[in-house]
Amino acid sequence: MSRADLTFPVRVRPGAKRNAVGGRYDGPLGPALVVAVTAPAVDGKATRAVLAAVAAALGLRASQVSLRSGERSRDKVLQAPADAAERLTALLQESTADRRADGGRG
Repeated sequence: MSRADLTFPVRVRPGAKRNAVGGRYDGPLGPALVVAVTAPAVDGKATRAVLAAVAAALGLRASQVSLRSGERSRDKVLQAPADAAERLTALLQESTADRRADGGRG
């Protein structure tokens, strides 16, 4: 990752019915992207699922999204390439019901 990368907060909803990325949560880290994952908040499973779901929603490879802080918290800070900023803005305006992490397939 380079200095031009984008860092952004996310609010995790572990144990959800299905993976979904979209919506805004005004939390302790500021406006955060809502990420619902089916994985439980146990042994880092939810965090790994969040990274994969966010990468898919942003149209990135999983290796392009990383955790900056919040490993054991529902409020996390992620890092991704700066060119994902426009898509991130769009996701913040969507509801999680509108944007499943699988791109609406399935």
